[in-house]
Amino acid sequence: MGLNRCLRRLGIFGMLGALAAVGAHGFVGRSAWSAIPKAEPGIGPRSILIGQSAAFSGPSADLGREFREGAHQVFDEINAQGGIHGRQVVMVYRDDRYEPGLTVKNTRRFLEQDKVFALFGYVGTPTLKAALPVIEKHQVPMIAPLTGAQLIRNPINRLIVNVRASYHQETEAIVSYLVRYGRRDLAIVYQDDAFGRDGLTGALKALTKRQLRPVSVQTVKRNSKQTMEVARRVALARPDAVLLISTYGTVASFIKNLRSHGNDAQVMNVSFVGSNALSRALPAHLRHGIGISQVVPFPWNPRLPVVRDYQNTIRRNRSTAKYGFSSLEGYLAATALVRALKQAGPNPTRAGLIQAFDQLNDIDLGGYRINLGADRHNGGNDVSLSFLMGRQGAFFH
Repeated sequence: MGLNRCLRRLGIFGMLGALAAVGAHGFVGRSAWSAIPKAEPGIGPRSILIGQSAAFSGPSADLGREFREGAHQVFDEINAQGGIHGRQVVMVYRDDRYEPGLTVKNTRRFLEQDKVFALFGYVGTPTLKAALPVIEKHQVPMIAPLTGAQLIRNPINRLIVNVRASYHQETEAIVSYLVRYGRRDLAIVYQDDAFGRDGLTGALKALTKRQLRPVSVQTVKRNSKQTMEVARRVALARPDAVLLISTYGTVASFIKNLRSHGNDAQVMNVSFVGSNALSRALPAHLRHGIGISQVVPFPWNPRLPVVRDYQNTIRRNRSTAKYGFSSLEGYLAATALVRALKQAGPNPTRAGLIQAFDQLNDIDLGGYRINLGADRHNGGNDVSLSFLMGRQGAFFH
């Protein structure tokens, strides 16, 4: 397990596993898969090849790493038990640094060279948006992307299976909470890309529903920590709450600058910020009270069966993975994928995998429900709020 874990962190674990499965020597590509009798792409005699493009380096790396680590708790365990219908789940990872151009390049390599069976756990809205034309051209399933954007939800895309709640559901929960506790002067700071604009739309919808308007709306660039001027503008509007729709590096920079202007507004974030990463990025004296909406259960609550299973799986794998929201999301996404792969039978096809997901109707994983169907590819609806407490950055739920 120690060697495998190290290889996995280098991003080559899945590639080495695929090589072993097909008995080839060298990089997994057309030549490696040519030795396999004609079959569905990515389905070998002893392997199922799955591709994931995500940020494993750069300013948003913690999101991709934590999601991958949580997912691999499931894959490691199922593979140790003999796999799915005798096949090992083999992951191929490629780093896109949360840059759309790299995501497109990675996706083409997955589908045109590696010949993966399905795509899984892409991290981010702008990255997935850029890859969609390639995904649709090859008619390949995209399972459990880490994004709550409407562009892959409405209208339904048969190729995409969502396991988490949407950003509109998250922003509704945040605005509802703020208004309930008397905070009606809301400023919005959003990342100027598909992710940020989707969150902005959800926030404005929630405010309009309550006949409210934001006191300030500002934008920040993706992966940027240049937030001093934006923080100054927000502070001048004197909000009593600020909703941030960005990733942890940008958010941490903004909070520092906002507080330096003397503004003590309640700061709220959507889940994609990366909860553990944000806590680490903030100085201890600025952590207390920062709010984050979540789309998975509280990862430190073993009284909930699905969380207990998650924690026990990490222990059984003797993993060094730390508990966290992004990690648990990866675990839940991988659990859903494994269920569907089993349901798809011993001779799976891409179309059959989608049909298998359609049959996951109101599945209870032990306190987290997934409800999918032929006309319903948005399987998760859970949204709750968490807050950083004290200088240590522990979470309160």
